Amino acid sequence: MNARPTEPAFIALGSNIQPEIHLPEAISQLLSLGHIQAISRAYQSRPVGGRKQPDYLNAAVLIRVPEEPGHVRTQLQEIETALGRVRTEDKYASRTIDLDLVLFGDRVDPEFPLPDPELLTREHLAVPLAEIAPDFCHPITGEALETIAARLRSGGLQPHVNVSQRMTDLLSAEVNGESGE
Repeated sequence: MNARPTEPAFIALGSNIQPEIHLPEAISQLLSLGHIQAISRAYQSRPVGGRKQPDYLNAAVLIRVPEEPGHVRTQLQEIETALGRVRTEDKYASRTIDLDLVLFGDRVDPEFPLPDPELLTREHLAVPLAEIAPDFCHPITGEALETIAARLRSGGLQPHVNVSQRMTDLLSAEVNGESGE
């Protein structure tokens, strides 16, 4: 029996409740979805929505998955729930983890929505995605992710070295077959 072909899924990660724990744990759980090809650095950013709350740490992952976008999104929500995410009506509420399917290959689906329209307006999405696939072109605008990130870059994102290193170390350990602890 032949394995299903895989497609590149670009997933944005964000956390402002113990992100030093939740971002690496999310990476660990994302390994069950497919083959992780790249992980961006973690970036500290101000919360969206004008609320007084802790800053976020944001990152992005490029993972090859054999599933359809709807199934991937369901799996992402299951990981969020497992990591303590509580959804409320407040879309800007603090969260343990936020996992968003931003791009899925070159697919365009306005109802899903794919690509995520905020990719063209949010620095905290564009910069990490451009880091992992700078030449990948937005399926609607045709712009390279690197171009989108350059347009949105304001200096508001600061790399967070410790969390970035923990995420990279975790992936290296998995690739090399080492235990996670």
